[in-house]
Amino acid sequence: MGKTIFLTGAGSGLARGTAIGLAKKGHKVIATTELTSQKTDLMREARQWGLEMEIFKLDITNERDREQMKKYDFDVFVANAAINEGGPLAEVAMDRFRALFEVNVFATLETVQIAARKFVEKGSGKIVFMSSMAGISATPYVGPYTATKHAIEGMAQTMKTELESFGVQVATINPGAYATGFNDRSAEEKWKWFDEEKNFTHKEDMEKQEEALKNQFDPKDMIEKMIETIPADHHKFRTVYPEETEKQLKKTEQERWEMEI
Repeated sequence: MGKTIFLTGAGSGLARGTAIGLAKKGHKVIATTELTSQKTDLMREARQWGLEMEIFKLDITNERDREQMKKYDFDVFVANAAINEGGPLAEVAMDRFRALFEVNVFATLETVQIAARKFVEKGSGKIVFMSSMAGISATPYVGPYTATKHAIEGMAQTMKTELESFGVQVATINPGAYATGFNDRSAEEKWKWFDEEKNFTHKEDMEKQEEALKNQFDPKDMIEKMIETIPADHHKFRTVYPEETEKQLKKTEQERWEMEI
């Protein structure tokens, strides 16, 4: 049985591939994009595949855009829209840090609240928070994003219990490092304000950390996992993928209990 699935931030990356894949599987997909140009591009791709998809521009920080959500009826809400920017937490410009929380936490919760109200009225539905491995572990110089995804984990775990009695499911999807361009763009951002003359963080330490970007996973596998998980009625609360990332995160969580300063 096909479901109606609403995704935010489907203009690029994993959610874009997932939206197309879900539509190919016969689900009714409502895919929203941050920008109008992304909307045009996604519509073009949907036409190429001969897919019937509802696509419109929804910048989750825009109240008028969020209001549009209320017109739609759907079974699953995927809170995916997010931005990413790196930099050392002890020196990151607060306006940049706030901007990440504005999108990844505050605006995300505002969209989730709209979906939650709909689902509670219906007595069924599923909210999927797109979290990240960064919601569980902490990587140097990825602090702003990590902080927002830790907040997402806290919200999802709390809401899971709060909404259970209303028949509403809540879950997270936590991708590892996938080569969608998202992580690369975020790593570039810090160089716009970082200044060796003024900042004390060692430039070479940040450059060394960026080396990891050369070994990112193929997004195709994660997209397949998302296509399988999002419409499913039962699965684990947390979907961490690939398996090696899951093992790595379990080890990290264990190490946190032993960690000393």
